[in-house]
Amino acid sequence: MSIPVLTFFNNKGGVGKTSLIYHLAWMFSLLDKRVVAVDLDPQANLTAAFLTEDAIEGVWNSGQQGATIYQCVKPLAEVNDIAPPILQKISPHLYLLPGDVALSAYEDTLAAEWPKSMDDKQLYRPMRILSAFWQVMQMAGQQVVADIVLVDIGPNLGAINRSVLLATDYVAIPLGADLFSLQGLSNLGPTLRSWRKLWQRRLDNWRDNRESGERPEFELPEGRMQAIGYLCQQYGVRLERPVRAYDQWVRRIPARYRETVLEEQAIAGMMPENDPYCLATIRHYRSLVPMAQEGRKPIFNLTPADGAIGSHANAVRDAKRDFKQLAEKIAGKTGLSH
Repeated sequence: MSIPVLTFFNNKGGVGKTSLIYHLAWMFSLLDKRVVAVDLDPQANLTAAFLTEDAIEGVWNSGQQGATIYQCVKPLAEVNDIAPPILQKISPHLYLLPGDVALSAYEDTLAAEWPKSMDDKQLYRPMRILSAFWQVMQMAGQQVVADIVLVDIGPNLGAINRSVLLATDYVAIPLGADLFSLQGLSNLGPTLRSWRKLWQRRLDNWRDNRESGERPEFELPEGRMQAIGYLCQQYGVRLERPVRAYDQWVRRIPARYRETVLEEQAIAGMMPENDPYCLATIRHYRSLVPMAQEGRKPIFNLTPADGAIGSHANAVRDAKRDFKQLAEKIAGKTGLSH
């Protein structure tokens, strides 16, 4: 049985995706769920959140196969096989497979193998390459008996992200309160449906091919890409009420999500706070961010020794409550709470 993979994705950047994954990974681990966080964004921002620059440099310069996600899949481009991942232990229940700025070099390899995966023969290599990220995630999860794999990817619709989404069971969509996030939803829904359909064709082609019978041990991801909901990043809050610029866009999200991602009919007057598809509205916690970054810890783990006193201490408690509620809601939608 494969380990569930949850990817946070929007092809529009600047929506707080990496910070969200970082905090959720920590929260799931505090709830006694064993988590593997995988950084598949070539910018490696999630890796930078977990590790110091010296530690990252050590990983990148180690020369070890499997030390980063790129070092795991790189051998495939050289007609070898996947290197087992070497995980960084962050806490007793939390592990990281580091990202790598060199990962962008793998884009061309994936793009070249995509059409080959519909050929009549020699399908194993292209299918192995296209599913490599899933293979690595499953290997990583099995190493530590993980309950879930959380994935960060960049804001684009390129070949790397396509292969990551093929490896994904569940998709959560972080959104900002702006026109660009709204337009990102319009692009994302049709793209996920197209990728799901094209991957199913490749799975059918593989299963009908003689090679599949010769390699019964070779497993492939289903490419479910099931959207479990969206998250709104809260901009400019005054006296606990959204400012006009925020409200202008956020009130249009529920309808756009239903129409473009789920292909459902919009519900008139639906707002995110009443929408079952809205996983959460993520606050900024601006004053806590510098403390957390300096202490290299999630904001809800800040203590008085970090400077979290007075109103800051109250904000830390609020953050812990909010992220716990979000983690429990996601666990329910992904079957993790069973």
